[in-house]
Amino acid sequence: MEKKLLFLVLILASLLAVGAARANATAAWTVKADPALLAATANGATAEFLVVLDAEADLSGAARLSDKTDRGRAVYEALTAVATRTQAPLRALLDARGATYRAYWVTNMLWVRGDRALVQTLAARPEVSNVYANTAQRVALPAPTRAVQRATTEGIEWNVAFVGAPAVWAKGITGQGAVIGGQDTGYDWQHEALKAQYRGWGGRAADHDYSWHDAIHADNPNTSPGNPCGFNAPAPCDDDGHGTHTMGTMVGATATRNLGMAPGARWIGCRNMEQGWGTPATYAECYEWFIAPYPAGGDPFSDGDPSKAPHVINNSWSCPPVEGCAAPEVLQAVVEAVRAAGIVTVHSAGNSGDNCETITAPAAIYDASFTVGATTVVTDDDGNVTGDEIADLSSRGPVTIDGNALRKPDIVAPGVGVTSSFPGDGYATLSGTSMAAPHVAGLVALLVSANPTLAGDVDALEAIITQTALHRTTNQACGDDTPTAVPNNVYGWGRIDALAAYESLDVPERAFHMLLPFAIRN
Repeated sequence: MEKKLLFLVLILASLLAVGAARANATAAWTVKADPALLAATANGATAEFLVVLDAEADLSGAARLSDKTDRGRAVYEALTAVATRTQAPLRALLDARGATYRAYWVTNMLWVRGDRALVQTLAARPEVSNVYANTAQRVALPAPTRAVQRATTEGIEWNVAFVGAPAVWAKGITGQGAVIGGQDTGYDWQHEALKAQYRGWGGRAADHDYSWHDAIHADNPNTSPGNPCGFNAPAPCDDDGHGTHTMGTMVGATATRNLGMAPGARWIGCRNMEQGWGTPATYAECYEWFIAPYPAGGDPFSDGDPSKAPHVINNSWSCPPVEGCAAPEVLQAVVEAVRAAGIVTVHSAGNSGDNCETITAPAAIYDASFTVGATTVVTDDDGNVTGDEIADLSSRGPVTIDGNALRKPDIVAPGVGVTSSFPGDGYATLSGTSMAAPHVAGLVALLVSANPTLAGDVDALEAIITQTALHRTTNQACGDDTPTAVPNNVYGWGRIDALAAYESLDVPERAFHMLLPFAIRN
């Protein structure tokens, strides 16, 4: 009798152990899965999601390389090697199931479309760290406004003149030799103020390979019908206008009008939003392409060419939790990889001011990002401009969403009432930190043009801009700010000063070879 009782006890214990093991296994995979994804795949529904792997590449060796292309190549080779090796079993599984997916190397992850069963299968894999929803939501983009047009001088837009860019042009430095990248709603490459500066334009014909990439591959259910660019656009196209406007502030110029900070620079572009709708996957894809651009139809794992990477990327967008960046770190490895490759990543701070702790969305929240707030001009009773101050719309630091209390923004620039290019050879006046960031990207191009040895040295370029800025104090007391603190969580290091940044380089003046207003000469 005692033996039978003991046997029953053992059986019961065994069953309980099996049940506990199954419960623990279930708990293990659900812990890895984003709650938003579990909700999106309820009741048999399918959804887009990101499968992030544990394995990470060591990029420390890139920092020891002085040449920008060498840095980019080292980062590219390290990241693709790790992703190729560690993703192989998952890709084989997905292929066997006929699943729709896309592999990335800029961070070790896969974009997948599938149901709850597939989510569970992938999340249960030991090499997988997290599975996130890739939710497409619309970003609030500023609409064109009928702001009062400020006077221009010799066809130079007031904001460009305000930060001292024409004084740098007068030294013979217009951005020649520098390449600016932009990821946004796309670009009207044939706009009269942008065509001559587009790297894919040869003067008689266009070759868009290595100069344009479209990360919008499929219809977004949240998008209104009639996207003018379609999907996988073979040539630069802007489905909103926001991107064309930002690029104009970086390089825009015609024979009679000067919109941009660096009208002698070249630009390349990537569409990361569809009429304002973006996802972590589209943002990551554009970053990946910028590190090692590849031609249309090319394999990003083998056909990338780091020698064609830009010196700086403008990012006038954000990825809030509603857009899929529920975990603040979801794009962090991506931005850090771009920086390791020797590319400055300029990011708008956001338009959630004027309270403290309003810089809350990737990628502006990262230490690896060069985050830009917006100023507005100050006038006297007679309407004369006497200076500028932080714009009410400009988001402030510190960054508390990830618990790091990081001081942000890093720098500020004009962002209210900025007139620039708009699709169809038009012009529009917009306001926002989206308009401020391109000034900083353009300034990076001017510095690289003046001193090519700075190419790839992100730390040096950012230090020059911050240390030569018009330093500003604030009484708002965000974070641990004091009334005399510089930098602070309102202005960062202050408002950019292009001439002061140039003069700090101590480089000989070049022969003045351009007339103002500009007629771009190649």
